[in-house]
This record gives sequence, structure tokens and C-alpha cells, in this order.
Amino acid sequence: MSLNLKLLPVGTDQTSLCFDQDIFLRGDFDVDSFVAECRHHVQLETLREDLHIYFKTLKNAMVELINKDYADFVNLSSNLVGMDKAIGNLSVPLGQLREEVMSVRCAIDEAIQDVEEKMATRNRTRQKKACLQRLMNIVKSVEKMEGILRITEDSEPQDNTSIELTGQQIERVASEFNQLQYYVTQSKGLPLVEKIRPRIAAITVTLQHSLEKSFREGLGAGDTNVLCQCLRTYATIDKMRDAEALFRQIAVKPYLDEIISESFLHNHPQGLKGMYSRILDFIPKHCDLIREVTSPSQSASGQEIVRGYDFPVNAAWPEIASSLEARTPSIFAPGNPDVFHQKFLLTQDFVDGFERQCGSQASVKRLRSHPTYSAFMTKWSLPVYFQLRFQEIAGQFEAALMSPFSIAPDGSKYQLSASQVLWECLQRCWHDNVFLTPLCHRFWKLTLQLLSRYAVWVDEVYNTEITEEGRKAAEEKRQLQAVAKMELKADGEGGERLTPSPIPSGPPPVTLPQLVKMVADIDAIIAGLPKVFQEHVKPKLLLVNCTEFTALEEAMEDSVTAIQTRLEATSVHVTQGVGSLCVVHLKGANDIPRLYRRTNREVPSKPSSYVSSTLKPLQTFVEDHRAILSDSRRQEWTLAVISNITKEYLAISTELLTSVKKMEDSLKRLKALKKTGAAAGSTPYQGMSDDDKIRLQLALDVRFFAQQIDAFGLVSIEISVFQELSTLVEATVNQSASS
Repeated sequence: MSLNLKLLPVGTDQTSLCFDQDIFLRGDFDVDSFVAECRHHVQLETLREDLHIYFKTLKNAMVELINKDYADFVNLSSNLVGMDKAIGNLSVPLGQLREEVMSVRCAIDEAIQDVEEKMATRNRTRQKKACLQRLMNIVKSVEKMEGILRITEDSEPQDNTSIELTGQQIERVASEFNQLQYYVTQSKGLPLVEKIRPRIAAITVTLQHSLEKSFREGLGAGDTNVLCQCLRTYATIDKMRDAEALFRQIAVKPYLDEIISESFLHNHPQGLKGMYSRILDFIPKHCDLIREVTSPSQSASGQEIVRGYDFPVNAAWPEIASSLEARTPSIFAPGNPDVFHQKFLLTQDFVDGFERQCGSQASVKRLRSHPTYSAFMTKWSLPVYFQLRFQEIAGQFEAALMSPFSIAPDGSKYQLSASQVLWECLQRCWHDNVFLTPLCHRFWKLTLQLLSRYAVWVDEVYNTEITEEGRKAAEEKRQLQAVAKMELKADGEGGERLTPSPIPSGPPPVTLPQLVKMVADIDAIIAGLPKVFQEHVKPKLLLVNCTEFTALEEAMEDSVTAIQTRLEATSVHVTQGVGSLCVVHLKGANDIPRLYRRTNREVPSKPSSYVSSTLKPLQTFVEDHRAILSDSRRQEWTLAVISNITKEYLAISTELLTSVKKMEDSLKRLKALKKTGAAAGSTPYQGMSDDDKIRLQLALDVRFFAQQIDAFGLVSIEISVFQELSTLVEATVNQSASS
């Protein structure tokens, strides 16, 4: 029930309320839901005030309504006097009217029932007449066809195969036979039909034999008119597939029996390729005539076309597929993957050549949807082939990871054999002699698996050789193996000689040059992956109509990210290792005070020898690995090593200058205590102090250090930590000069 009422009087401001007044008129109004909804917007106090205002408004509206119609409200009881009597007066006529309506309804229902019964009777009669007419037509058609075919009741079906019929007679019989088939289908199960069915079978046998004979004669004589008439007759009786099966039996099978065999494969100079070439020759040599009358693209101008036939797809292809599967099973054997790959590619070329001879896209679609096509393609054990290739490629890579730090062969752009084998495996997945189009997704997955396995190996190297825990565990393992060997040797010397089984020794610790080679290979692999994708992967993906390259490139980038995960930490380990060799020489700076304090040496004019020795390990490292490291990686590591050295140099210099300053202050205090009564200003000039010489020597060393940094192709003043070092030593020199 809907009420189109406005509870608030006109002029009342409804926007001031926190709720909609119409919500109270809804049939599904719920107090709890109403309160919960309002609490999301206002406080309960505000809701209570608005409800109180709304209540007062409703109350005022009700009072106004009563005052407006006050007379009606007062006279309401008096207006209802006598209403019961009026209602009682109406009940009697209404009851009579109801009885009359019911009687009319019963009469109408009886009339409708009578009409429906008569209609059902007429319908049954009509159906019986139609059935009788069909039976009469069946008998008439059978007698008519028996007359044309000269079939007697006493003759057997095989006796009627010698009857000679003209093309027109065959067409007449076919047309009549088509109608007969319709009548028999409509009259299925009737006794007369079952009784006459042997005669229909005799007609069918005779007609099919006549059609087969006519088809053979037309095909043998090359008479397109006879073929058209025969194929048109087959279409009339809905036996088009029988015509294609007949062509398969009399034309396709004899030709293929001479070609498809294991002996032909072994004796032909071209093997499988030669056999496929001979099979493809069948279409232009033996199917041109039949395609001329069935295919619009092959027919001559003015030639009648009988549509609905596809002899290459429905006759030639099934026989080709079944013959290949039955007579040459060796071509499907996946034992030798190289031979299997070659045969599969030859088969793909053969299928492509057969599709080109189909004549139309519709024919190609029918071929690909044909059951024998799917069965033939599944005959090739592609999963087995891929498994063999997987074992071959993955096994080669796993074998390389058994000794991953072996040196790569000469001429390789990689330094380690594991990296070289990985690159070869990645390319092999997409090589023309390995890749197969139906296995595109599997080879892509194998590509990502190879990259993932390489990332796992890099992570293992990091965890074993770089982390503190890994180095300790590896060292403990090597020590235990050494102890076990010594114990076995001692036991063998005591009594009879023992022949213990060899204890597998763990791999030697990874050296710094090996880590450098690993990083160089990782950089080379990452730099080469986009080229692999563009030159090897992408062309193969286009063969399967794959255009979603963005997602594939993102997947490869994820693999690259996994490889790069430990690259930064490995780089830090390498730079720290090189830096530790350099920092050792910085200890020579601590000898500067000993050289100048109380030795009366001359003012320093050249840098100390330790400075030239400090960066020699870095220079040697750069020269040794210049050929394998990229320019960016070499500059990055050089900057990192120099920054680490400079930090240590800054710490040593700060400590040294602080010590010199303390010593200088201490000596000044001591001199002040021993001062005689002579005036301080009368002390003769004694030259540069020992402390100033120390500061100057340190400044000369830092300046020479800057020159060595610049020799590496870096700008020393752009290195923040060196700026701190230079500022520190120059400030002390300037301060001592000013004082």
C-alpha cells in the first residue's frame, strides 16, 4: 500500500532534519537500522532533538487536520446510522446475480468441452488420413522405382546389380527415393512400412550400385557432365559422404598403397620428404577433375558446380592420415630428438602444403576441425620430445654448476663455464634445430627456469662465501673433512692397511677474482637478454600469433631482478676486499710524527712513499680485470674502493692531527714553565716547528693522493669524503702558517 502523503505541512523546513521523513512510510522500516544509520552522521542527542521536532510537527499537523474537517469528525457516528440495513438490502440481489453467473459459466464450459472433443476427433481423423496418404505414397513410390529399376518381387538384391540405367533414370529414381525417405521417416513403426522395408533395401542397393558405376565411369572417362549428374544425385538422396568415401576407396587408397610404406622411406633418396612430396602430387594429378565440378575456385567458366563436397578434406586427408599412422609408425618415434624434430618439421611443411591445396579458407577450417586431423597431430609425442630436450638442456646446465667457477673456453665472451653454458642453453631453447611451435609455451617456461636456477646459484654463492655465517660454516666443514682424513691415515698406519672410501672434499673457498668474473658474467648476461628476446624469442612467438610481449618482457625482467638481488652485496664484498689490501699501506701515515719530531729534518717538500703504495693494489686490480669488466662497473668499483680508502685515511688523519695538536699544546705548556726571565719577544726565530712539518707532510700526502685518484679517471674534489679529508689537512696547514 502506497500513500502519497506529505506528513509535514507546507512551509516546514525539512532540510534541517538529519533524516528523510519518507523513511517512516516504507514497508521495510526498521527502528534499529534507522538509528544505526543516523549515528553515522550525527550524535544521538542531535537525533533525539530532530525526532522531538518532527513529533511536534506531526502533532500540530494532526490538530490542523482535525480543525479543518471538524464537522465531519463530529458527525462521523451519526452518518453511519442505518448502514447495516442498507448492506442487508444489497445482499439478496447480489446472491441471485451470483447464481445466474455460475449457471452461465457452467453452460459455457460444457459448450467448450464439446467443441474441444469434436476438434480432437477431427484432428485424429486428419492425422489418419495423412498417414494413409503417406502409406499410399510409399507404395506408389516403391512400385514406381521398381518399375524404373526393373526389380521384381522374386529377385534378390545382388541380382539387380547388373541393371543398366541412364543418368536421367538414376536422377528420377534418386528424386523419388528422396521423397520415399521422407515418407518412411514420418511413418516409422507402422506395420506396412516394416513389411515393405526389404523392397526399399533392394531399391537402395540397386540405386547405390548404379551411382557407384556411374561415378567410376565418369571419373575414368573424365566426363564432367556425368560426374556432375552423379554427384548431384548423391546430394539429392543425402549420400554426399558416401560419394567421398567411394572416391577415397577407388582413387586415394590405391595411390597411397604404393607410396606410404617403410620400404619407400628407406629406399627413396629424400626419405620422408620425398614421400610427402609424392603424396602432395595426388591432389593436382587425381583431384583436379573432381574439384572442377565441386569447387568454384577450380571450375572453368560456365561449368556447373555441385556444392557441398570437399574431396581433399573428406576423402584424401583421412586416408593419408590413417595410412601414415598404420604403415609408417617409425616417423612418430620420439627416441632420437634430433630425428624427431626433423620429421616433425617435414610433417608441418607437408600439412601446410596440403592446406594450400585446399582452395579456400573454409576448406582449411574444415580440415583443421576434422577428427582425423586432431588424431594425426596428437600422434606426435610432443611432451616426450620436450622432456628429452629438457633433460638434455637442464642436465647440461646442472653439470656446469657442479664446477661453476671453471674457466670458460677460449673465445667466449664469458669468464666462467657456468655462465657460458647458461647462455648456450638459453639460445638452444629457441634454436631452429630444437624449437617446435606447438611447444612454444614450454620452451618459454624452460627459459625462465634456467634464469631462475642461475639466480639460485648466485644466491648460494652469496650465502656460502660472502655472509659471515656462510664462511664460518664452510670453513668448519673443510676442517672436519681434513680431520677425518688424518684419522683414517692414522688408523691405517697402526695395523693392517685400511682402504677407506674417499671422503668427498668440499669445494675450495671462492676467491676474489672468481667473484669478479661472476659479476662480470652477470652484467654480460643481463645486457644480452634483451637481444635474445628480440632476435630469438620474439620471432618464434609471432609464429603462434602471440602479441602480448609486455607481460613476457615483465616476466624476464623479474628473472633479471632475481639474479641482481645479491649483485650489490657481492660488489660490496669485492670492493671491501680490494680496499683492505690498500688500507694496509695507510698505516705509514702514523710514522710521520716519528720522522719529524726532534729529528731536525728539513721542511718536507715531497709526499711520503706510503701514498704511492696505497692505491697500487687497486691499480693492479683494475688492470687485471679491465678486459672483463664493463666501463660502468669498473668506474663504480673504483669509486667505491677509493671512497672506502679515503674514509680510513680521514680517520687516520683526524687521529694523527689530534695527537699532534695535543703534543704541541703539551710542549707549549712545558716551555712556559721552564721559561727564564728573558723577554718572550726577544726569542730568536727557530724556523718551522716539528708539528708544522708533520702537518705539511700530511698535506703533501693528501695532495698527492688526490693526483692518484684523478689518474683513475675520477675527480677527487667531487668525492665528498675526500673533500672532508682535504679540508681537514689544508685547514691545519693554513692555521699553523697564520700563527
